[in-house]
Amino acid sequence: MTGSEFENALIDGIYEAAIVPEGWAAVLRDTARIAQCREALLGTVLHDEVRLLASSPEFCANYEEVLRRIPLPVNERAQRLLVHGRQGFITDEDVFSRDEIAREPVYQEHLIPAGYGSGVATVIGAPTGDTTIVHCERNFAEGTVDGQAIAALDRLRPHFARAGLLGRRLAMERARAASHALEMMGLPAAVLSLRGHVLDANALFQDLMPGVFLDRAARLTMAHAPADEMLAAVIAGFSRTDLPQLVRSLPVPSSRGESPMVVHVAPVRGRARDVFSFAGAIVVATPVAAGAGPDAGLIAGLFDLTPAEARLAAVIAGGHPPRDAALRLGVTEATARTTLKRILAKTGTRRQADLVGLLKSAAGPR
Repeated sequence: MTGSEFENALIDGIYEAAIVPEGWAAVLRDTARIAQCREALLGTVLHDEVRLLASSPEFCANYEEVLRRIPLPVNERAQRLLVHGRQGFITDEDVFSRDEIAREPVYQEHLIPAGYGSGVATVIGAPTGDTTIVHCERNFAEGTVDGQAIAALDRLRPHFARAGLLGRRLAMERARAASHALEMMGLPAAVLSLRGHVLDANALFQDLMPGVFLDRAARLTMAHAPADEMLAAVIAGFSRTDLPQLVRSLPVPSSRGESPMVVHVAPVRGRARDVFSFAGAIVVATPVAAGAGPDAGLIAGLFDLTPAEARLAAVIAGGHPPRDAALRLGVTEATARTTLKRILAKTGTRRQADLVGLLKSAAGPR
């Protein structure tokens, strides 16, 4: 395959990857090859949220680690790239002197020790307010990427721009389709960004504003303070893919004549992130009706309780105080009370009476 044939095939791959995101890894490997670099990545930035796709899982993990240690607002390399005015690819030498590179922590402490440090990148702004970065990287000892490679990358730049815009439009449509599909099932639902902003919310979810949910500038919040504290903790973990993230269920007691409900927060991780770009989670609110009391399995599923916590919660929901519950379960009263404290914390309730009311309401989901 000649150079022009390879470039044309790569352009076709760029547009295909915008529709089928699994293709980005191969596209970025070929982009790195044109740049005579080891690796390449495609980064999208919105409100200081960064989503990375890379030519290899190792390179993606390394760069995510760099951004965790030196976030975008204080990452001098990224900031100089973002403010540079050239509508094309630039190298490190275009924004740093050799002396600055020798002093800059992002190079000396992270990139060069990892076998990188010589990059070529471009910034592409979009009408939607987000920014796309195409970035290739090689070993610092290999020197600066030459002009011929930069010219080849510049020919690809408009195709990356159009494909990025198409990919974002499709991602938003997928988010909208997901929330509307849940609406057809009678479930209020919304798709949140990595920072907790509402990307899309169906009509049923919007009907719960402002009574249950509040769409604030910082993030989606909940009117019930204990539940909102739990939601804030879940949102804080969206971008930490290195940590285990379980589905969280946030209880909301009845108020102002509204039925109690459970708000389920399902983090978007792994390959699902390819489908829902920028999505941090899908939130579903499940109204519940009064009942005689749920079983331990239902309680465990709703509120992420351990089996021991769920068994105690089920007995408590049946109207038994901790002393009686301890006898029924064959544990000490001290153990029962310690377990009860953990249950109160997980369900966002303050008193045993509030817990009993919440658990009874969870017996029969509509």
